[in-house]
Amino acid sequence: MRNIGIVFKKQGKDTAKNITVLIQFVIYPIVAAVMENAIHVEDLPENFFVGMFAVMHISMAPLSAMAAVISEEKEKNTMQVLLYANVKPMEYLCGVGGFVFGACMIGSGVFAILGKYTGGDLLLFLLIMAAGTLTSILVGAAIGIRSRNQISATSVSMPVMMIIAFLPMLAMFNRDIEKVANFVYSQHIQLLLNGLKTKTAAEPENVIVIVLNNAVAVGLFALAYRRKGLT
Repeated sequence: MRNIGIVFKKQGKDTAKNITVLIQFVIYPIVAAVMENAIHVEDLPENFFVGMFAVMHISMAPLSAMAAVISEEKEKNTMQVLLYANVKPMEYLCGVGGFVFGACMIGSGVFAILGKYTGGDLLLFLLIMAAGTLTSILVGAAIGIRSRNQISATSVSMPVMMIIAFLPMLAMFNRDIEKVANFVYSQHIQLLLNGLKTKTAAEPENVIVIVLNNAVAVGLFALAYRRKGLT
């Protein structure tokens, strides 16, 4: 726990100096706040922009941040210094992942305030966001571990997170895309968030798909770690 805490604090300081990573955590809540207060269209569903950008937040921010941080430290050999200092690979990953998770959940809290969630709905909202964030962290970590440097990590993470983030939005306008989106966790995160405001009960399919996606993400992470490690 001590080593994890050290890595957590180190990552916090590094992120404060790295605008590219830092902006990932703040851009979506800011845009959601602007859109929610600036655009008023008749018959627009309640919290439309909150839900849309919340899904983008958990789909893009943790994935790109994990891939960027891990690949950068591998490229600059700072990870080797940590490993030589008796920080075990899983301690490092838990420290970085814990920081990214915490930062994303702070953003989720902002979305909850914008959406005016309270009581049980607030807890459900944060739980749904946490599930999506965890899956994205695992996918991002797998990409970062597999990549030799930041450029290769970005070239892989960018299309992956764009697909995950924009499928739910495109599914609203196209039935064929909706069929594909139903296999991706971000689509069911959005359905669950929408259900909180409409008081619609969650379908078993929503939970099953999210759990299966999480299991696939764990498998991808385990495979990447087994083959490449952090060296």
